[in-house]
Amino acid sequence: MTAEATASAPVRRWERLPVAARIAIVYVAARLVTTGFFLLASDLSGPGSRYGVAPSLGELSLGWDAQWYWLAAVSGYPSDLPITTTGHVAENAWAFMPLYAYLAAGLGILLGSWGAGAVAISLASGYGACVVLHALLRDRIGASAAMWAVVFFACGPLAAMFQVGYAEALFLFLLFAALWCVQRRRWGWLYLLVPAMGFTRPGILAFALFLGLYGIHRFLRRRIDALPTREIAHIVALGAVSTVVGFAWQTIAAVVTGQPGAYLSTELAWRRNWIPGDSGTFVPVEGWVQAAGFWFTQWGLGPVAGYVFLALLVTAVVLVLVTLPPVKALGIEVRLWSASYLVYLLLVFFPQSSIFRLLLPVSPLVGALAVPRSRAWRVGVLAAALLGQWWWIYNMYALGNTYWQIP
Repeated sequence: MTAEATASAPVRRWERLPVAARIAIVYVAARLVTTGFFLLASDLSGPGSRYGVAPSLGELSLGWDAQWYWLAAVSGYPSDLPITTTGHVAENAWAFMPLYAYLAAGLGILLGSWGAGAVAISLASGYGACVVLHALLRDRIGASAAMWAVVFFACGPLAAMFQVGYAEALFLFLLFAALWCVQRRRWGWLYLLVPAMGFTRPGILAFALFLGLYGIHRFLRRRIDALPTREIAHIVALGAVSTVVGFAWQTIAAVVTGQPGAYLSTELAWRRNWIPGDSGTFVPVEGWVQAAGFWFTQWGLGPVAGYVFLALLVTAVVLVLVTLPPVKALGIEVRLWSASYLVYLLLVFFPQSSIFRLLLPVSPLVGALAVPRSRAWRVGVLAAALLGQWWWIYNMYALGNTYWQIP
């Protein structure tokens, strides 16, 4: 047997495996690496960290926002909003959607604790998200590139979210499934997926915008891609459902607390920790403008530099989504969703350390990094992803205790 034949045998065995099995191998290997990073972070955690000296994996997995999901599951949502000494609404559980919290509680009955249920759901959802991501990208960029996209996604800088008590992994699984349904025009499933997404984490209003843009795109191309009346009805109906679901949690919070602005006041409570003297009112895009001035002042560059940077950043993102060939190769669904979600963030978010986590819903764009066929390029991207993952875990968990170390 020649050396070439010997070398190609493992490749053939790998390719004969079902796609789901290959993704499972990749995913398990990635989770082992992440676990190693967490163990190293535990060894490096000291008295200055919020976790203290040598925290366990369980403590690391259930830190930060996981505590809010746990609180919602065991105590419910407050009917009386907590108030700070300055008279403003304080941080409370209304900022965290109920589906993940209660699913974790239900599974936790079988597994012994809420934390075990939460981590199990995140692990399973992360694998499901990888499988659906591959299906979403395979017909656009090819099976090999789609598998590399899964590798980058499973090993990415925020891959710790697949094994901690956050709702991100579950939301990504539901979101990727919804995008796949739009891509394949399987409209029926979306009537289940949209409400599930809407009660998992914020972002469903971005999906409503995405459906609107997608409908306009299909209408403009109706001569070359038929747009039957039935599909028009589904797109309009699902856009309406997404909008209603997007405001449902705000309405529920208002009814339970008797405060019409309960949800927005709760969300803005976190911003007041960053901007002293903040008005506590919501104005679209204001968060990014405030943050640009705040952060660039903290870095000694002044607010004007921040505003210029923000304008250049928005311009660069638009150019990437509209003109970059590897991004265009991902298909119109991924591009329109990414644009919609980024517009949503621009309208409602105050960027701080959690911006990296909040960008996870545009993860299908990672497929653009897998389009180049160069093995050196792909290995380099993987190395950068793992390095970024370690940097994030080290700062947010080993050192996490200051205003810029909140996941």
